[in-house]
Amino acid sequence: MQNNSGNSVFLYNPTCEYAVANGNGTWQPNKILQKMENDLATIPLFFSLPNDQIIVPELPSKSFLEQLKRIGIQTPDFILKQTLQQQNYSSKINELRPWGWSPAAHKLLDPLKQYCSEDFKNSPVFNWKPEYKNYYSKKFALGILQQITTRFPSDFFIDQSQIPEICTEQCEIEELLNKWGNLMIKAPWSSSGRGLQPITKTPVHPKVWERILGIVKEQGYTIVEPYLKKVTDLALQFHAKAGKVEFVGISNFSTDYKGQYNGNNLNGLPDSLDRTVAEFVLSIPSFVLEPLLILLTESELAKNYDGYFGVDMLIFKDKKGRLKVNPCLEINVRHNMGLLSLQLEKLIVPDKKGLFRTFFKPGTTFYDLKAEMEKTHPLLLKDNKIESGFFALTEAKSDTQFGAYILV
Repeated sequence: MQNNSGNSVFLYNPTCEYAVANGNGTWQPNKILQKMENDLATIPLFFSLPNDQIIVPELPSKSFLEQLKRIGIQTPDFILKQTLQQQNYSSKINELRPWGWSPAAHKLLDPLKQYCSEDFKNSPVFNWKPEYKNYYSKKFALGILQQITTRFPSDFFIDQSQIPEICTEQCEIEELLNKWGNLMIKAPWSSSGRGLQPITKTPVHPKVWERILGIVKEQGYTIVEPYLKKVTDLALQFHAKAGKVEFVGISNFSTDYKGQYNGNNLNGLPDSLDRTVAEFVLSIPSFVLEPLLILLTESELAKNYDGYFGVDMLIFKDKKGRLKVNPCLEINVRHNMGLLSLQLEKLIVPDKKGLFRTFFKPGTTFYDLKAEMEKTHPLLLKDNKIESGFFALTEAKSDTQFGAYILV
């Protein structure tokens, strides 16, 4: 997934959208999100090559690295976050690859910039510019959605009357409540289904209004969508470099009823998915991919961003029960779990289907889950690939609250 003359340095910072919204280089995520970043800090190793490096809060154990070798993974080197200032590179760094860029990521990685290749120093992501903030907002994705549905109309697209709207006042949201019934309200800068507020009951509870108006106060506005009858989720993955946008692959993910990310299906759609739905999902790239590539290549994002990004889509049933798609629900301008799942597919036996899941359950640990799952779903390997069973992708220690795993 990358060219490697010299090495690349990776950083797992999935809270980058919040850091972008805040705009301050010294921004820090809250305690629980810091814990998530620390517990999952080694995740970029699935994108890396042996001569790359990953910034971590503590070094992974030998036993964890041995476990990865069992499925044929050659692990990169690890740099302790607290030693970044003292790093001395004799060879060039090919590029810096945080999960996502933000003023905070730039500040953290600044000591390494002097060692970077000329190619990377000339790329638009080498320095942060205030206008980049807009590409990370859901408003940018809404602009692409408005263009795709007007310039490339399709009967399968979300109806014009259901296109999300930008609201800054309670009265505007109340008008949409009358128009659409149930609503999904989103913070412009958020990720993995956080910053979402469904409205499915009226009158709306004062606490709910407080939360929504809190988003407006903090981020300037909210994105308001009709609450649609979701069937499944899909994401198209892209890579942008020097003004060109390339298609990388398709990932099928799932979210819970609140819209929070659950995980990805590996090696195709789940067998449990209704056949008509599966056929519709498989047909989507035929009428969405070309228009998206045209619009994304024309956009400011292509000119001012180098790296991976994903476009999330929502497949739903309209009031008449017809299958439709919102072809640009969100644009995640960063590495993302869908992109990771394309890498993870290489670890399992090609004709086997699997699940990639992230774990967090207050009151229990990833260590407990791993112990239980290894008993009930023992790992079976075939030619260094997973044929069946449970495999932990991140380390499980007694105090690990967050984790990631594959189940085949």
